[in-house]
Amino acid sequence: MALADPERGVSGGADPPAPFAEIIELNVGGQVYVTRHRTLVAVPDSLLWSMFSKKTPRELARDSKGRFFLDRDGFLFRYILDYLRDLNLVLPDYFPEKSRLQREADFFLLRELSKRLSPRVSKENSISEELCHGDWDEAPAQGTAGSNGPGGALLAPSPSQSASPSLSQENKKSGYITVGYRGSYTIGRDIQTDAKFRRVARITVCGKTSLAKEVFGETLNESRDPDRPPERYTSRYYLKYNFLEQAFDKLTEFGFRMVACSSTGTCAYSSNEPSEDKIWTSYTEYVFCRD
Repeated sequence: MALADPERGVSGGADPPAPFAEIIELNVGGQVYVTRHRTLVAVPDSLLWSMFSKKTPRELARDSKGRFFLDRDGFLFRYILDYLRDLNLVLPDYFPEKSRLQREADFFLLRELSKRLSPRVSKENSISEELCHGDWDEAPAQGTAGSNGPGGALLAPSPSQSASPSLSQENKKSGYITVGYRGSYTIGRDIQTDAKFRRVARITVCGKTSLAKEVFGETLNESRDPDRPPERYTSRYYLKYNFLEQAFDKLTEFGFRMVACSSTGTCAYSSNEPSEDKIWTSYTEYVFCRD
């Protein structure tokens, strides 16, 4: 008599059902997704199809909560999943990550998706992403340095193409960026030996989207507000590093200067004993301006 396998749901006699549940939880680079099994196997011969049709759950990596784990870009995976649902590619109007999304499509062996993205990618695409000027669709179709125009004439590079990532002075837009952080430090009984200063968990960035991307570029984490248009404002960005001076250097490099700052703080004991360490926490904001 065959015994049932609780993970596979196999019973004796009948054909064994699919080894995966209908609803599947994924952890992709720290981002959690919940989807149907048939969505993941929608494209035959893709990587996800192979993982969830050719393998068993026990063969796939999982995180500490039992979700299937993929060590890929969690932000961009949302577009991979959207494509798998109906095999249509729909991107926001302002989307400077096309080349990176194509790389993800290649990794997941989604050849049709990669093909749809490839005409939009060019050698200059990485430069346009650094400048955060917007979608590649908005860039001129001709006029690249060293390219041939009608009749084979060599076209001179346009001013925007010859600009450096820091942008020329004339093209810099005025505006404000606020950088904030919540930090803590502990003062022990022996202040000279036990003090631990300024542990910064996260540096937040508030302001106009286009200005934040111009200054911080690839070091800006947009996962909490991924599709914000360039002329809108956000308070949900944060940096991928936690060194304030590094953020200040970038702001100074792009012509910003500090105009104001404010801070609040609280103090608490690490235990109910007054003689124990004091833990100070604070929230500080720095306002930068470019005229």
